[in-house]
Amino acid sequence: MKHKIKATQNISRDCMVCGVKNEFGLKTRFYETEENEVVALFTPQKEHQSYPNVTHGGIVAAILDETIGRAIMVFYDRSSFGVTIELNVKYKRPVPYGVELTAVGRISKDSGRIFAGSGEIYLPDGTLAATAEGKYMKRQLGQITDEAFMANDWFTPDDFPAEIEIKNGDSL
Repeated sequence: MKHKIKATQNISRDCMVCGVKNEFGLKTRFYETEENEVVALFTPQKEHQSYPNVTHGGIVAAILDETIGRAIMVFYDRSSFGVTIELNVKYKRPVPYGVELTAVGRISKDSGRIFAGSGEIYLPDGTLAATAEGKYMKRQLGQITDEAFMANDWFTPDDFPAEIEIKNGDSL
């Protein structure tokens, strides 16, 4: 499945999921597709493990949560964000670390202040590893943080790929 990318989303300096300066962070990049979904690319490392060679389930949940929560930006603006109300994750396969993984998230219902979405994580061969459904409260970034963060630590990367392909792997 090929996703044509129309934009890249803001990232921050210190976030555990997207922070480029967080020594132990995932340094995830988020891209908006022409289908109004968000595709996230990330590579968990050994410090993100639970069992040997397996990414911790909490890290998997965090990526799904962030990817779905960011999908609201596709429909509003870069300062709209989702604050999690509820998240249900289903783990289908062990998620390795040390390889680039892909998450995809989308909005399934937008009721104004509350929205719902779903997402998946795919292994490098396209195998479905985890899914999630969540409910979020739409908030403006200014309601969550201060102007200093938005001015100094919240920025849009200059580059993004034209297309991201997820191979057709096994699904459960």
